[in-house]
Amino acid sequence: MVQMKSLAKARPDGQVESESPLQLAFMAPRLQGDLYPEGRLELALWGCGNMANVFFEPWSGPFVYGPNRLTTEAHGLYVAQSAPVLALTGTVLKSVRPATRCAWWGTLTQPEPVKRSGTRRIASTAWGLTIIEDRGDGVIVISAGASQAEVERGLALSTEAIIAEAQAHALRCDLLPKAPPLLRSMAIQSAHASLSSIRRAEDGSFLGLAAGQAYSAPTRTYYRDGYWTLQALLHLDLDAVRDQIDLLATGIQPDGEAPSGVILTGPQQGLEWEKFRTTSPDYRTEHLRPTDWWSDHFDSPLFFILTIGDYVRVTGDETVLVRHWKTVEAIYRRYLSFDKAGNGLPQKPRHDRDWADNVFRHGYVAYDLGLWVGALDVIAKFGKAIDAYVADEAQTTSIKARASLDGVLLTPGGWYADYGTREDFVEDHLTLDSLTLLRFEAVSPERAKIVLGHVANLLETRNNDKQPYGDWGVMCAWPPFKRPADTRAKSAFAYRYHNGSDWPYLSGLYAEQRLKYGLEGWDYPMLRWWQTSLDNGWIGSVEYFAPPFGRGSLLQGWTGMSAAAILQYRQKIEAAIAAGNVR
Repeated sequence: MVQMKSLAKARPDGQVESESPLQLAFMAPRLQGDLYPEGRLELALWGCGNMANVFFEPWSGPFVYGPNRLTTEAHGLYVAQSAPVLALTGTVLKSVRPATRCAWWGTLTQPEPVKRSGTRRIASTAWGLTIIEDRGDGVIVISAGASQAEVERGLALSTEAIIAEAQAHALRCDLLPKAPPLLRSMAIQSAHASLSSIRRAEDGSFLGLAAGQAYSAPTRTYYRDGYWTLQALLHLDLDAVRDQIDLLATGIQPDGEAPSGVILTGPQQGLEWEKFRTTSPDYRTEHLRPTDWWSDHFDSPLFFILTIGDYVRVTGDETVLVRHWKTVEAIYRRYLSFDKAGNGLPQKPRHDRDWADNVFRHGYVAYDLGLWVGALDVIAKFGKAIDAYVADEAQTTSIKARASLDGVLLTPGGWYADYGTREDFVEDHLTLDSLTLLRFEAVSPERAKIVLGHVANLLETRNNDKQPYGDWGVMCAWPPFKRPADTRAKSAFAYRYHNGSDWPYLSGLYAEQRLKYGLEGWDYPMLRWWQTSLDNGWIGSVEYFAPPFGRGSLLQGWTGMSAAAILQYRQKIEAAIAAGNVR
């Protein structure tokens, strides 16, 4: 996977350059897709699905990449923000092909022939249309929409306005303009991942935080991915955080159960998805309701409470908690029912429905318990004026939970085991997701620093010579899982997926905790994943990666965790930059 020579490098202006043409994933409030400078543009629309493929004469490099933007001396891609439209400059159009299905699971259709009307080519599907307009001098403007009216709104923008909107978005993402090239470019891409996750409906209303560019069919928003994604938005766009809370509330059942995500499809895609969901043997047993994406996830309801708590903490606006108090209490009661030992700690059933969805974790799961303690603190701190009895009960439970934690999960090595029970089986390796215990202060500062020391020694690949691939990132788990029966699919392989890959969002969480506890070395988890991405020519924030298995999807929203850490601890980071202590 790792290249001998880096395929891309960071520039002082925060952009990335390469001699070779590299895939650029882009994502705006409605429009999204991939540009391949060799001569192909793939377009999709949030809520609708795949729209069209556009083919053009290959571009020549060198290539310069930024958020939703790619330029060369003669060519350019610029994606607007206010409408689903983009501009290509210095481009010779070859052909256009409408999508034949909204997603891989949709019904295969015979598309209408592309129509011509003056300088326009029109590609129609049953779920929307795309219009490609040749404005002369190599300028091609492409607008997509669920309706003719939406497309025309995009085409009403001048080329100059489209370019200006793309440039304004890139400027908004530039969090550390005085940072060295690697840190500055990483901060830009991390902020872009979070900001571009804010998605809109055809009428401009909020339609969820996207987990990433590859998570639009069926259109959905997640409790966990959304939580980590919105940590940066707490500093950048509080309206989106509030709207996300109200949207996620619609997916929670009266007993406090919640799916992994809430489905938000448009009319045509929704019909296709429902047809597939109810007829596929695998999908209908996992997605139990029309709006459920993977029903009954153990961590999702806790993230809902944590999101409310973060919003109230930042804004002081407690009306959102009042509005959803009954749901919060139902979630609280649900988790109390999982406390089998009466020690304040809920035990997870043996299934693969939390973040580690390729692992059958059971019993006391460190990651979930960190979320639980954090949720208890939200109820105890902000719920007193609504229901003092429940708030006090949650406070008592949190004290009990913290007191019980070491007895069930603390290992002789000084970190917290991944999951299990002493009576059955304990997977005692160290995981990055166990840092939720630190983030939500379920453990003492002294213990937190001990754990972070073990993370540096065992999970930072630069310090762990027992893993065979050298210095490439921060592993999410070490050593690999002991019990093969507890893993499935990609995580069945050592170093792959939940079994040791670098997940940049978790690396961002780790960097945040080092900053929080005043420890040096926060820059390694922030920057190592980005350097590996540049080495391999992956433009933008990746989902996960590990040698020798390659990467996950591009433009992953929760990779905004590095931006969140920068925004939370900007003064510390800027001081380190000024002192020349960051590369």
